Amino acid sequence: MFDFFGSVMPIFFIVVIGIIILSAGKGILQWSQNNRQPLLTVGSKIVSKRTEVKHTHHTDEAMSSRTRTTYYLTFEVESGDRMEFVVNGEEFGMCAEGDEGLLRFQGTRYYSFVRHPKSNRDTVRGYGHHKT
Repeated sequence: MFDFFGSVMPIFFIVVIGIIILSAGKGILQWSQNNRQPLLTVGSKIVSKRTEVKHTHHTDEAMSSRTRTTYYLTFEVESGDRMEFVVNGEEFGMCAEGDEGLLRFQGTRYYSFVRHPKSNRDTVRGYGHHKT
């Protein structure tokens, strides 16, 4: 007769442990690759902003749930290449599409974005002066 716990459970357990080990290995490999990359500061422009919202429900007695938001900024660098980085919510809120400045990163690891101050273009176009 087929013994579920004797046959299937060990295979299931090995598969789950394998997935966990592969995920951890992937994270360690990415961390190592980032550490080998040079720390770069390049001129860039924010071309896109997006968020990803994940909502999970827990079926315990309290029927609790959790929502997590991940914030992304996409930069276009001087070479024309585009790179997307995960940023914190505060940084996300301070940035707007079209902002130009200096992007600092190492591989896939985001460090900072320092915006160039706005030029006097608004004043030149007449937005800064009011007729009286």
